[in-house]
Amino acid sequence: MQDVMVAGGVCCERCPGATAANTSHIARRRLLKAAVFQPQPASPGQAELPGRLASPAGRVSLRGPGHGRPGRPEPAGSDQAVTDQAPPAPVGPRHLYRAVTGRVVDVSPHFIAIGDSRGEQRFTLTADAKAWRGAPCEPPALTPGDQVVIRLRPSTNSVADRIWADIGRVTGTIVQRDSDSLLVEEGATRQKQIVVIPRQATGRIQVRFPNLRPGYLIDVIGIRRRGVLEGLVPAAYQPTYAVAQIPAPARFSGRLADTISGSATWHDAVDEPHGVLGVSYPAVDPATGCAEDAAARIAPGQAPAYRSLPYLAIGSALAIRNECAGISWTLPVTGCAPAARLFNDRCVTCRTSPRGRLADLTMASFIALGGELELGCFNATITIGS
Repeated sequence: MQDVMVAGGVCCERCPGATAANTSHIARRRLLKAAVFQPQPASPGQAELPGRLASPAGRVSLRGPGHGRPGRPEPAGSDQAVTDQAPPAPVGPRHLYRAVTGRVVDVSPHFIAIGDSRGEQRFTLTADAKAWRGAPCEPPALTPGDQVVIRLRPSTNSVADRIWADIGRVTGTIVQRDSDSLLVEEGATRQKQIVVIPRQATGRIQVRFPNLRPGYLIDVIGIRRRGVLEGLVPAAYQPTYAVAQIPAPARFSGRLADTISGSATWHDAVDEPHGVLGVSYPAVDPATGCAEDAAARIAPGQAPAYRSLPYLAIGSALAIRNECAGISWTLPVTGCAPAARLFNDRCVTCRTSPRGRLADLTMASFIALGGELELGCFNATITIGS
């Protein structure tokens, strides 16, 4: 069995061999992967095309016969076997958006064409289609060669209503500052990122991130050029503490709530293929192991975090609801979220969320749930195992 697809190049685990003790575990994992990861097929031996369509898959039942409500997965860690009947072929929910990526070949007020020497795709633009390239703009302002992420209208394969050009994001701890750039660590298993803040954006950034010194957190969105992010928009408010002084989270007492509210963010696709679907979760079970913590030599259960959350294993089902768009979807936990767990910010996309980040989504997953990339977050409610 192949490795679980990884969000952000972080935690990953390999399914164990098929034995009598774990057959049901393997079956449920395969079913979950089949339900969620539905990449567009490519030619044998061919790399993923820049214009590959991220096709969200429907929620399926992971319960065996006679187990209550249909369509509700068994909680993580359950040994309940799945039914012998083959699941139906997953189909993308009609209410979810889809994302296509590629380089602009041609664009007009009515259509946009993306692709490369291996092929071209053309999409009709809605009358109110919007674009973003460091700031809001009209689609015809984009230029050939721009790397774009296009959001398709639900239930269509050829109509687009949002375009983001050369968008990038860096979230993490500042480790070095030069006269004109910052070096940011997003996690122990990811490459450090260079952020340059142009003079015209300095005031806007420092209103929310006054401490651009090593040891403090930063989260900015901007234009990515040749591996460097030109930071233009602050994606959050900077916590007042340095990472080394993060306050210990309050411990749980009593029964855990069925749902938890906070904010959901997205991370850049620098270290992962465009179109990967999944969510990095801030509280991966220490017993499962997190590649981030292992690389940083952090003992199990000792990773710094602002907010206490229930532990989940890689592959656990996590139902995420975008409270601003009213869209819900179940995604698997595909990795850790070492930077997200350090923030105590609120999302104010539609109203004020409770403090703390609950989920760090891949770009395709964030768009599928109705998120606007330039806003950086949406108010979210998560339900574990639903």
